[in-house]
Amino acid sequence: MSSLLSLVREDLRAFAGYSSARRAGVSGSIWLNANESSWRNPADAGLGANRYPDPQPAALRERLGAVYGVRAEQVLVGRGSDEAIDLLVRALCNPGRDAVVVSPPVFGMYAVSARLQGAPLVEVPLVDDAAGFRSDLSAIGDAALSSGAKLVFLCSPANPTGQALAPDDILALARRLDGRCLVVVDEAYGEYSDQPSMASFIDAQPNLAVLRTLSKAHALAAARIGCLLAAPELIAVLRNCQAPYPLPSPCVQLALAGLSEPALVHTRGRIITVRAERERLHHALSGHSAVRRVYPSQGNYLLVRFHDAEAVFQQLLAAGVVVRDMRASPQLADALRISIGSPAENDALIQALASGRAAA
Repeated sequence: MSSLLSLVREDLRAFAGYSSARRAGVSGSIWLNANESSWRNPADAGLGANRYPDPQPAALRERLGAVYGVRAEQVLVGRGSDEAIDLLVRALCNPGRDAVVVSPPVFGMYAVSARLQGAPLVEVPLVDDAAGFRSDLSAIGDAALSSGAKLVFLCSPANPTGQALAPDDILALARRLDGRCLVVVDEAYGEYSDQPSMASFIDAQPNLAVLRTLSKAHALAAARIGCLLAAPELIAVLRNCQAPYPLPSPCVQLALAGLSEPALVHTRGRIITVRAERERLHHALSGHSAVRRVYPSQGNYLLVRFHDAEAVFQQLLAAGVVVRDMRASPQLADALRISIGSPAENDALIQALASGRAAA
């Protein structure tokens, strides 16, 4: 058994999962094997929604592999990257025994999935210093080893704090934990970052996995398409733990169209705009009297501390501008997270702040 498969729960290593009609590997012209309707719904305009979809569409896996620089067998597609997070925790962590390591303040789904599985959650808080937030990867490694963790989640660029991790540092952690723990790098905002993806290192370091999504830079949040990039043997295990038909056919078709070369040209242009607007908004907010600190960011958002975050939050709401209240998160009692919108939307945000200097 490979050291990677030894991280999988003992009872799931040979688990075959549910053998759905579409996983049988048969073909034909008259489909009578899945108890579907032979007639389309009157509202079905050519989608063929009367038939169950392919659980892991080959064309989409191939396209995602090409976009992210991996082979199709290294791709598991699911309902957003949230599903991949949940599958990883359920497949690797025995309840009450195998821990999950996170670095708060960070995306909350890692902790939610651990809680639902009954996996101990080990927190190694981010360090907030003059340069911004940073991960203490040495402390994360120590915590993973001492707790017997099976999973470490790293968010890079980090949500909501904005910093990105250097590949060499991530690789050093993965090597330290080789055979003991899977290091999962959540690159949901990777398109906006200066740091390269970790996907190209998976072959050399199989206890490394990467999460990607079409919800952010690719502007397909409602399609709910995300993926895990990992060693093929881990992908095979997770497929057996996944729901039989996770991907609606209309969403798959939308994803394939959204990953076409013409669509990617538009996406790259939007990324350039967002990065420029991120810098413009950072500069504008830094000079506002209500602002205590604006953190550097490699995502499509800024984390901002305010002298009176409640007043600013309400002031923006009154102007119709909705931002994310982060005050319930550890270390962020005075902070709001602001997504980078279109230039016009960012102008509206700046104007709404300028109209209420009393919030300072």
